Amino acid sequence: MEQLAIHGGKPVRDKKIFYGRQWINEDDIAAVADALRSDLITTGPRAVKVEKELCEYTGASYATMCANGTAALHLAAMAAGVGPGDEVITTALTFAASANCALYCGARPVFADIDPETYNIDPEMIEKCITPRTKAVVAVDFAGCSIDHRAIRDICDRHGLVFIEDAAHAIGTKDGGKGVGSIADMTCFSFHPVKTVTSGEGGAVLTNDSRYHHLLQTLRTHGIEHDDEYLVDGPHEGPWYYEQQYLGYNYRITDFQCALLSSQLRRIDQFIARRKEIVEKYNEVFGSMPQFKLQKELPGTDSVHHLYILQLDPEHISCSRAEFFAAMSAENVQCQIHYVPVYWFPYYRGLGYEKGLCPECEKVYSNIISIPLYPLLTDSDVRDVIHAVTKIAEYYRR
Repeated sequence: MEQLAIHGGKPVRDKKIFYGRQWINEDDIAAVADALRSDLITTGPRAVKVEKELCEYTGASYATMCANGTAALHLAAMAAGVGPGDEVITTALTFAASANCALYCGARPVFADIDPETYNIDPEMIEKCITPRTKAVVAVDFAGCSIDHRAIRDICDRHGLVFIEDAAHAIGTKDGGKGVGSIADMTCFSFHPVKTVTSGEGGAVLTNDSRYHHLLQTLRTHGIEHDDEYLVDGPHEGPWYYEQQYLGYNYRITDFQCALLSSQLRRIDQFIARRKEIVEKYNEVFGSMPQFKLQKELPGTDSVHHLYILQLDPEHISCSRAEFFAAMSAENVQCQIHYVPVYWFPYYRGLGYEKGLCPECEKVYSNIISIPLYPLLTDSDVRDVIHAVTKIAEYYRR
């Protein structure tokens, strides 16, 4: 049996590899440089262009680019009419922004438990959380794996709720042949560097509803309206005239970020294909190892993994998740954990949330670890990741 690096053995790799990384090429750099040389460098023609490209790619009718994925969620919650006294149902196995968007609007997040196999919000638990105060559901495609759109759509329709999809992980994912972005009432994307395509920072809200689209575009820029068609106090006095109609925010994105995203979208099929190749290699090995449980995908879905999650099975592996994490780092394969349950944070405890609220979420969280997954990984890198995981798993095998 190989000696673990953490115990003095030889590491699998000499150079550390991390769980996620962007892929920027010369075309991306040239696109940004061209934008920087243009007359308009804040939100402008390149933002409009990439909004159309996102619609073409996902099948959505409208898109609104914004500063980041957190801004996208806040805009969607505002457009949905979420306000003080309302409740918004979401998952705790997510980044904090999925729940914070409710708090930004003065509403209260309500955490529904997850399906222990898909790690996504459980529709049955959503139904149990609905009260007369419920305004919206924010459902997260965890790690890029599709939520149960049909079940959630049915629940939202029956109870008059707005269906917001947090698809920060899931551009390119499909359910029943439909692209994520074209299914929920509003879908929020993130273009952070570790996502499938990046604009550095950036986000978008996609919708098929023209009313939501107009509101999102207005809220993105301070709630200010320029268009005669929507003015409250009559037609323009002149070309300078505008009205602030809502308390909006400066959630604009620069045109040079949008230029980068447009360039990245030209390679999204390549990025997705490589991610799927790596996931297949991982599944072939780890799917047959009793030390691990793997995230399940729903039938009829075609998921693009942003993260690859291993869940340690304590019945078959004797180390803790923390020990496994440290051992991987010593082998120069750096992992990450996604995510600490949102309501565990001190801020949420101060609002009255307590541990034990979502037992399945907490159980899954305690044993999951994200291993490297991104298109720039070479076949040699992938073999090293597999080597490190199997080396540690066999050492600690029960």
